[in-house]
Amino acid sequence: MNGTPASFPARDSVAEKLAALGESEQATLQLLMENAAQDENLIEGLYRQLDLASTAKLLNSLRLEKLGEWLGSNAPARLQIRLMEAARSSQHAAYQAFRTGLVRSGGLEKAYPKA
Repeated sequence: MNGTPASFPARDSVAEKLAALGESEQATLQLLMENAAQDENLIEGLYRQLDLASTAKLLNSLRLEKLGEWLGSNAPARLQIRLMEAARSSQHAAYQAFRTGLVRSGGLEKAYPKA
């Protein structure tokens, strides 16, 4: 491994999968999360999705909470801190809804239990 992030899939493609989050998208995202070389693409896609949600005319906070809960439950430990950083990177309601779902999943606590 040369340490450079993989260029496929693009952040817009990942953002579309995060927005839809159907069964086939979940399977694709789980494959992405298995490969550490794809971490940057996943995080960039997440930021893109959150930015798109924050500029939308109608905020679907339940969908964003579901996304946060699903990612928190399914992402490997190495991604949990980065997911929380993304959730805390803005005070916009879209980010807060994502953070609510992420916290509800308990992924960060499972990955890094208190001593």
